[in-house]
Amino acid sequence: MLKKMIRMETEFAGRKLTLETGRMAKQANGSVFVQYGGTSALVTATVSKTRREGMDYFPLVVDFVEKMYASGKIPGGFFKREAKPSTNATLTARLIDRPIRPLFPNGFRNEVQVIVTVLSYDKKNSPEVVGMLGASAALSISNIPFHGPIAGVKVGLIDDELIINPNLEQMENSALDLSVAGKENAIMMVEGGAYEISEEKMVEALDFAHTEIKKIIEFQNEFIEKAGIEKTEFEYDVEDKEMLQEVSDQVKEKLKVAVVANSKEARQDAIDEVKADLIEFYEEKFDEDEFKEKKSQIYSAFDNTISDVIRSKAMNEGKRIDGRGFDDIREITCDVDILAQTHGSALFTRGETQSLGVTTLGTGSDEKMIDNLDEMFKKSFYLDYNFPPFSVGEVKFLRGPGRRELGHGHLAERALIPVIPTTEEFPYTIRIVSEILESNGSSSMATVCTGSMSLMAAGVPIKRPVAGIANGLIIENGKHVILTDILGTEDHYGDMDFKVTGTELGITALQMDIKVEGITREIMSEALQKAKISRKIILNKIVQTIESSRSEVSEFAPKISIIQIDKKKIGHIIGPGGKIINAIIDETGVTIDIDDDGSVRIGSTDAKMMELAKKKILGIVEEPELGKIYRGKVKGVKDFGAFVEYLPHKEGLVHISNLAKTRTKNTTDVVNIGDEVNVKVIKIDDNGKVGLTMKFVNQDKK
Repeated sequence: MLKKMIRMETEFAGRKLTLETGRMAKQANGSVFVQYGGTSALVTATVSKTRREGMDYFPLVVDFVEKMYASGKIPGGFFKREAKPSTNATLTARLIDRPIRPLFPNGFRNEVQVIVTVLSYDKKNSPEVVGMLGASAALSISNIPFHGPIAGVKVGLIDDELIINPNLEQMENSALDLSVAGKENAIMMVEGGAYEISEEKMVEALDFAHTEIKKIIEFQNEFIEKAGIEKTEFEYDVEDKEMLQEVSDQVKEKLKVAVVANSKEARQDAIDEVKADLIEFYEEKFDEDEFKEKKSQIYSAFDNTISDVIRSKAMNEGKRIDGRGFDDIREITCDVDILAQTHGSALFTRGETQSLGVTTLGTGSDEKMIDNLDEMFKKSFYLDYNFPPFSVGEVKFLRGPGRRELGHGHLAERALIPVIPTTEEFPYTIRIVSEILESNGSSSMATVCTGSMSLMAAGVPIKRPVAGIANGLIIENGKHVILTDILGTEDHYGDMDFKVTGTELGITALQMDIKVEGITREIMSEALQKAKISRKIILNKIVQTIESSRSEVSEFAPKISIIQIDKKKIGHIIGPGGKIINAIIDETGVTIDIDDDGSVRIGSTDAKMMELAKKKILGIVEEPELGKIYRGKVKGVKDFGAFVEYLPHKEGLVHISNLAKTRTKNTTDVVNIGDEVNVKVIKIDDNGKVGLTMKFVNQDKK
């Protein structure tokens, strides 16, 4: 625990960057206050005093906390306080977790929690960059074992020029939104979206990012040295080499047969059978207490043997467990129009991974409201990803989406955004739902494919279809192999999961997670080129199924008509307390959305009702014309004449002298309240009052 205060400043990408410790949150094992421009966060790292027994993974939790006061906002909702993390906060927590997780020692089982609390946000500088630096610094100056430091940056591309840590205004014009984290000698994590940029440009962007990352790490190293914290000696799960060798001797040859079974289910059944025999052997060999003591070591040794068999098969025999070559893609089938009543549906199956994608078209009222540290805004395109337990043959409670589901959905949504038409081109709210029906490797990339096909089937005029592929990596003794279209098992026992999506023209999204301490530029470049080749094969399968977007939307989708009105008259349509617009909606059953520029979108599956609503709205904003004849309704009767509503919510006076050709003694001799009559505009005074006449006007129904 640091007692002295340390504060260091530098300039990075034209903005002041500050690291401080020793003033706030001093009871955490590591605590750093980071400020970049006007964005700041307090980042703490805390470790449990005792280790979690019996765990086969490292219990790390990263939380990203958005405080609304950071951007001068008060939380919405009844309680008016921050509640569960927003989707953005969850995604950012994942982004910070991924590059630091591989940098803890093997066998470390003490719980570690990193909390990033955003305290100030200038709406220019990314809190995720601040949080990533703070997480690394807090862990590095703590007594927690950590093989850092790391740093993260964002990269933009404007007018073909790469920009480091672009602000939000610059990002609006950027063809690239790339987050990169790395150590001094290697890249650890990549995630981003792009508007169809080339593989060569992406590698250039990654090189550019890594060059800048090194500068932040150099600054961070000075800070760590000043802190001078010694690392504590923690107890680790030490690998029992004798047990590992003994288990390997027992099961290795059996596992060589089990891992090459024909299907995922058969493979798992065969592995489980080998494991059951192994457990039975040790239950007989040890007494109950000794078996209980050594059980976790037996399991660990068994898992390590599986890893060794799979990796050795690839590196030494040039074979994968399902018999494919390194660059082979599993069999793909594509179908559209799977569901009769939906607006667009598609089924994509690649090996034992299957996604059902459904596109639904809505109106402006279906837009998704986003309220986080930035200004509140609406999304007219969004994608939801569901991963039910049956997709992997498991029994679990059905709960809301977790971090994994949100992350996969975000990546697929990001992949499709570059081809989605603007609301001016296609005035619908678009929602895609991906239901994962089977999973054995890269269901998020299957989601991108079903998303593309269901959009085209729904009649959404996308620019081009998008496809995605996930590549894996195995590194042993300085050698490596890249595996195209990885299985779940290859992902689990491999060293990388590299997902790339794109069109025939270029990359639209990518995500890289690794389990080793960084990979080189050469490996990334090779993986991108292999992904490009695979992507084109999958795109060809998609185009063979549905060549392009259908010319019209589904008969079950709402039809939308857009009319433009004077924005000064928006209030006339809405009426006091929404009275007028709600009356139109109640009568016609349509949806009506009005933009600030005077664009009025009317949506309905009933063309007749849509036309009626349109007529009513146009009538409200229409200005009376001298000499024009209107069909109106008598709203009021007086001794001196009748008031007639000639346009919606607009009335004029028919003086008693203008009710008929002959002299009229009483108004009610000619008209009564509720009568429909034809009237002509004969006068419009300076105050807008309208004079009408029925004299010499044919009263036949118009």
